[in-house]
Amino acid sequence: MDIHYVYILTNTNNTVLYIGRTKQLKERLNQHRNNNSKSFTGKYNVTKLVYFETTKYVNNSIKRERQLKKWNREWKISLINSLNPDWKDLSEYI
Repeated sequence: MDIHYVYILTNTNNTVLYIGRTKQLKERLNQHRNNNSKSFTGKYNVTKLVYFETTKYVNNSIKRERQLKKWNREWKISLINSLNPDWKDLSEYI
C-alpha cells in the first residue's frame, strides 16, 4: 500500500507558503531544495517543511491539497501552529 503526502513548505522568514502533494516526500523535498530560480519554490527559497499529513489514497491527497490551497492564510497558519507551533523544519521526521 502506498502512502501519499500533502505538505506545506515555507521560506526562512516563514512569510511564503507552498502547498503540494507527493508519494515520495523525501525526494520531492530534495527537488524543491535543488530547484532553479525560475520555479516558485526556487524564486522564494521555499524549502522548509513545516507541515505534512498522510493518506492511503491518491484521490484523498488530491482533494486535500485542493482544499488547503483554497484556505485563507490565517487558516493555513492555524493548521501549521496546531502541530508545529515553533515552525521547525520537519524534514528529519520523514
